[in-house]
Amino acid sequence: MTWWRIWPRRAAAPADRMPPSVGEDRRVYAIGDVHGRADLLDALLGMIWQDDAARGPAKPILIFLGDLMNRGASSRAVIERVMALVGSGGDVRCLQGNHEELFIAAARGDIRVIPTFRRMGGEQTLESYGLAPDVFAVMTDQDIVDWMLHHVPRGHVDFLGALPDWTDVGDYLFVHAGIRPGIAIEAQKSSDLRWIRRDFLDHIGPHPHMVVHGHSISGDVDEQENRIGIDTGAYRSGRLTALGLQGAARWTLHTG
Repeated sequence: MTWWRIWPRRAAAPADRMPPSVGEDRRVYAIGDVHGRADLLDALLGMIWQDDAARGPAKPILIFLGDLMNRGASSRAVIERVMALVGSGGDVRCLQGNHEELFIAAARGDIRVIPTFRRMGGEQTLESYGLAPDVFAVMTDQDIVDWMLHHVPRGHVDFLGALPDWTDVGDYLFVHAGIRPGIAIEAQKSSDLRWIRRDFLDHIGPHPHMVVHGHSISGDVDEQENRIGIDTGAYRSGRLTALGLQGAARWTLHTG
């Protein structure tokens, strides 16, 4: 069984429809789900800086689509890298994904999320914060929340807890998982923006914006008429993807 789904291609947009644009004076780089792969993030950021310099003057905007942690071995390093970028003074944005949601709740003592946190790669995240290998598997749910309360820096939890669910640039909307079709962005539920799959992925009608998202793994960039998915399964494929946008132009950068 493959670990990604190849979503069917849809018909191209009518020739007379204006393509979406972020504006000619801005250059956006949207980064897919990192999942604790600090090595891939560092490599991709290097590619982004080189690409940005080669393309000439424009305001760079860096957007992380969420799911910084879990599954990969270096979640703490990824979080600290993104925190530093957000605090660097440039236009760097990060969204909250479903893995951030679980991590925040667990780190704030919510024992109810621990079974899901276990299944979704929480062990690797806590090891990146100093938990000894093989201990996670024998800890009770209460042990885990108690350990996180004492060992995960509150600054990390507060940073992640303050992340927004969406951001937009020009005609593009950036979210982690997707949107509920037919609902204004201001009325969307966080649960949909962080977790939705089929109702969004299978929708073939237009949205008010071109939606750029992660969350649902595909073997390559999943470019459809109404959305662009850029989660290429970095934690196991070694392929971390960035989508570049300037004016109506699009391009991609990949590791691996």
